[in-house]
Amino acid sequence: MPATDLVRALAQSVRGEVESDATARALTTMDASNYRRVPQAVVAPRDAADVAETLRVCREFSTPVVARGAGTSIAGQSTGTGVVLDFTRHMRRIVGLDPSSRTAVVQPGVVLDDLRAAAAPHGLTFGPDPSTHSRCTLGGMIGNNSCGSHSVAWGTTADNLRSLRVLRYGGGEPLHIGRGLPDAPPGLDGFAAGHLALLRTGFPELPRRISGYALDALLPENGPDHARALCGSEGTLAVVTEATVRLVETPAARALAVLGYTDEGAAAEAAPGLLPYGPLTVEGMAADLVREPAGLPRGAAWLFVETGGATPAEAHDRANRILRAADALDGAVVADPAGMRTLWRIREDAAGTATRMPDGTEAWPGWEDCAVPPARLGPYLRDFRALLAGHGLHGTPYGHFGDGCIHVRIDFDLLTEQGVARFRRFSEEQADLVVAHGGSLSGEHGDGQARAELLPRMYGDDMVGLFNRFKDLWDPDGGLNPGILARPARLDENLRFAVLPGRPVDVTFGYPHDGGDFSAAVRRCVGVAKCRTATPGTDVMCPSFRATGEEAHSTRGRARLLHEMLAGEVITDGWRSTEVRDALDLCLSCKGCRTDCPVGVDMATYKAEFLHHHYRNRLRPAAHYAMGGLPRWLRTAAPLAGVLNALARIGPLAALARRLGGIDPRRGLPVLARRTFRAWARTRRAPATRETVVLWPDTFTDHLSPEVGRAAVRVLESAGRTPVLPARGVCCGLTYVSTGRLDAARAVMRRTLDLMGPATGAPVVVLEPSCAATLRTDLPELLPDDPRAAALAASVRTLARYLEEYAPDWTPPRLDRPVAGQTHCHQHAVLGDAAERRLRERAGLTGELSGGCCGLAGNFGFEKGHWDVSVACAEDQLLPAVREAEPGTELLADGFSCRTQLDQLAGRRARHLAEVLAEGLPPEAGEAPGPGARRDPGGPARWWLRASRRPR
Repeated sequence: MPATDLVRALAQSVRGEVESDATARALTTMDASNYRRVPQAVVAPRDAADVAETLRVCREFSTPVVARGAGTSIAGQSTGTGVVLDFTRHMRRIVGLDPSSRTAVVQPGVVLDDLRAAAAPHGLTFGPDPSTHSRCTLGGMIGNNSCGSHSVAWGTTADNLRSLRVLRYGGGEPLHIGRGLPDAPPGLDGFAAGHLALLRTGFPELPRRISGYALDALLPENGPDHARALCGSEGTLAVVTEATVRLVETPAARALAVLGYTDEGAAAEAAPGLLPYGPLTVEGMAADLVREPAGLPRGAAWLFVETGGATPAEAHDRANRILRAADALDGAVVADPAGMRTLWRIREDAAGTATRMPDGTEAWPGWEDCAVPPARLGPYLRDFRALLAGHGLHGTPYGHFGDGCIHVRIDFDLLTEQGVARFRRFSEEQADLVVAHGGSLSGEHGDGQARAELLPRMYGDDMVGLFNRFKDLWDPDGGLNPGILARPARLDENLRFAVLPGRPVDVTFGYPHDGGDFSAAVRRCVGVAKCRTATPGTDVMCPSFRATGEEAHSTRGRARLLHEMLAGEVITDGWRSTEVRDALDLCLSCKGCRTDCPVGVDMATYKAEFLHHHYRNRLRPAAHYAMGGLPRWLRTAAPLAGVLNALARIGPLAALARRLGGIDPRRGLPVLARRTFRAWARTRRAPATRETVVLWPDTFTDHLSPEVGRAAVRVLESAGRTPVLPARGVCCGLTYVSTGRLDAARAVMRRTLDLMGPATGAPVVVLEPSCAATLRTDLPELLPDDPRAAALAASVRTLARYLEEYAPDWTPPRLDRPVAGQTHCHQHAVLGDAAERRLRERAGLTGELSGGCCGLAGNFGFEKGHWDVSVACAEDQLLPAVREAEPGTELLADGFSCRTQLDQLAGRRARHLAEVLAEGLPPEAGEAPGPGARRDPGGPARWWLRASRRPR
């Protein structure tokens, strides 16, 4: 029957969302593996009854079903060709948590970190903790029998599972399965009894044996435990609708012993000897994974050994005992939480970091998590490195050394027929190598399509035959996740790269880190989904996902849509795609993913590229003309600033201006400076100094906040520098880039380079972080063949960094007050804020600025249709931080957008760091000291003309 009939039947039977549009299907074609399968529809069930109805309808239509959590599986098991069950939207409730029995009852869509947060007040946690803990779901963890770095202490998911409530594809009553519970599919009771000898002898003894079905859990001496046998079955046996899990006591304090070794073999051989000391983790990595040393001890490989205790002293003492006992080249104990977070981030980001070799070459999963007995890990790693070399391949092993489990991404060529053939040959030899060392093909992420074909090499044909029979007892119709684990598809089928263009597409940006290939840039997204993290932190990525919770508004979701746009199968209209346009519409172009994504996806650049092609030779939205051409409009309007400000105070005229400019009616219009920064600078008589410095007169500083420029001049002069402004007309091109007007952006940039002339290579202080980021990144990437672009990009400095590098002896004024506010997202992503932190510390400005994005993000928050998301982004971190600030706290925001958002949403004025520093300098002749000098006496009475009064 046609898919439309299936979708119609589902929509009539299921209360949750049923989606079969191109966007929904494109978002679920891939997980974090090398594989791609296109579904017919996506169902987001509201409860177990919805799941049962979905299975009933799919059975009637002979349509397969795959259950999906966060979609971070490495082996391809969370993709399917039928109906995808998305549990992350509704079935994410913690049904109950009992501290006395140390158990919790959860729905399959519960995110691990949410469960851990709920258990934390009781001193409890869920032991298994994959590096994707901020977004992976309990259902996915049960499907894969996930482990994580603390498995040496608390075991795998199967070790922490009490019981499951499940539904079968074939219908029937829900089953409640677990040790001592009588429920089981018909025929399963006698299954184990008929094969006791094989079940008792056919499974290797090692802590990370995840491959195949856990049939040994059916042995009489082991329960039988049907829940444990189902754990790790990758959605091929039944659909979990509820789970009762065990919680463990979490140590009140922790410490981290970081041990350096000469090579990874030495680290691997040392790991088993540390287990008797009762560590919580024994993690390992080699130097080829670490891009920056980040304070690690001497060595070419390291072990991270975490200890716990009732007190910090006890945890520290245990870590010291391990440090003394370890035969390490060097070592250190880190006990402060910030230091430990910094080190753990290196390890947790490895799943993404390892996708690129040090030379930028792509690397892929496929042999991501083999495991061997810990005592065999050293010899195995040496043999594994030799096997890689024999095939001309490279990888960066890391992982759970205490459990003998190794993660690695390998630079397979999965784009050509020859490369795929080598992938198969290597896979077969790698399977034999793992088995020779007594190991498991999978030690954490499951077999999926990547390794299930090779299970006979590990278990033999008889055991694999039992796997198939076990599958048939649970799912005789074969409707659950076919082609995965039992009777699997070949490991070199359904590769996601096969559908991409064979040649680079014609693009405008240079994509220097991807060989100029837009397809390669899009391929950067491997699906680890760090962008789906909903918990606020110091990172920026991904503000739109945190605002909406929709996959289409995550960095990964947008990358998936771009991938399908290039593939042309699900999304068929290329650059004209409305699906891609709509998903990118809520991208704030914050550039947070450029830094926060472990693989450096740069969605802001991809968005600009897409808009450039999408609207080429077509009428654009009004905002693209109004705000995209802001520099030109403001230069034209400058002589009439007073008149225009007065006209903007007339309600109907202001409303008309918003409507014509595509601006949201709830947004206030900015007041134009009656005297621009440039005009002020032309009349200023600078003190005589030995050196000059170029001060960039960005559009926002020049026309909208000239007080920032004046303050920066005073600060630079106090440091013994004379600021000089480049020729009139220089512009970074930011607004043209953010609206995808790339031809105009390049023309503006070329004119700027011409005007800069010989000053192109001299240090340039840029006060507006978004303009500095544009000059640093977009300029050389849009003009890759112009050496002047690279020279200007390299010369860009923030005020704090310039003072630190070129005026190190300058002493800032001592201000001694707390600060709050936000680090600009572009500064976080492109420029870094280390120099600003050090300058604030020297000036006595204490406290931390929040992460995230303010939500205004240049033109984004002004555009009609973006108000709700803009406000939600501000409420994520910025506005709460400002509300919680004590009286007398200085509000800092170097970005014009951040200051605007605070003023319009909170009625609070934030200032640029330059303004705060200038206030502390001795007053100039004729200037009133102190706070009276903050405002330009010739400036407007109010910064903003509000659209309406809103409750504060």
